[in-house]
Amino acid sequence: MSADTHRLSPEWPTSGAGAAIARVGLKKGQTMALTMLMMMGLVALPGTAAAASAAAAPAPPNPAGIDWMPIAPAGGAAAFDIARTETTVAQFRRFAQATGTVTRAERAGGGQVYEAGWTTKPGWTWARPFGVPAADDEPAVHIDFTEAQAFCRWAGGRLPTDAQWVRAAYTETRPAPPAPLQRGKTYPFPTGDSPAGAQCLGDCGAAADARAVRHGANLWRGRGHAAVGTTPAGVNGLHDMGANAWEWVDEPPGAAGSAERRTRGGSWWYGSGQMRADHLQGKPPETTVVYIGFRCARSAAATP
Repeated sequence: MSADTHRLSPEWPTSGAGAAIARVGLKKGQTMALTMLMMMGLVALPGTAAAASAAAAPAPPNPAGIDWMPIAPAGGAAAFDIARTETTVAQFRRFAQATGTVTRAERAGGGQVYEAGWTTKPGWTWARPFGVPAADDEPAVHIDFTEAQAFCRWAGGRLPTDAQWVRAAYTETRPAPPAPLQRGKTYPFPTGDSPAGAQCLGDCGAAADARAVRHGANLWRGRGHAAVGTTPAGVNGLHDMGANAWEWVDEPPGAAGSAERRTRGGSWWYGSGQMRADHLQGKPPETTVVYIGFRCARSAAATP
């Protein structure tokens, strides 16, 4: 440090802006100008509280506490984030309490299940998917398309488009995924080369039965869903993109009225065939059933 450079001395404070000025080694002719800029709030020195505050970018709104996972774009498409898990009962509860939402299934006295025909089940709702109170980490089901979209908007995102959902579910985009997943490879199942580990019926492994939650409900078919995050992570580190609960996607994009909306991924009601990308299924947007849930997406810049 040159002789005409300020050093710490008894007249300089040992903390705060004065000490910071001394530490960076400013020459005498520069100190007053910098001090004036600091007083005007036009500059902040490294290591000061003002500098730390200026460097901290505001966090995007995330009232639902979603664990967002980045998905690299394909071709000219934009990058986006998608929720690591299906929307949970606890997350939907935050939305319902914040907005005063009463769902279609609640207003109707219960959602539905297929039992040789659509059957309304009294008391089966997002909070009580099988008629008794659910754990916080169970998937939120008995939610119609419009309610799912409203939740995602409130949560800082939107429902994924069909193309986004398919990209996230089947093509590994992480720079260094854990073995045996490989970057850039497109898989037949969201779980990878096989459906093993998913919460499906019959051909996803014995663990699916052990994980199944149905709260004692007498089901005509299937064993029940799994708590979110309890199945092994699959492509892109996502859970339950295959099976567990069908997931609403925004397809056709921006459609209005009673046009059917697509559901993706299969559920605990079906085997692994419905987990494949070429299996297309849709439902009327007002459908509220025990095995349809959803997850949200957002732009990579967190500005939906």
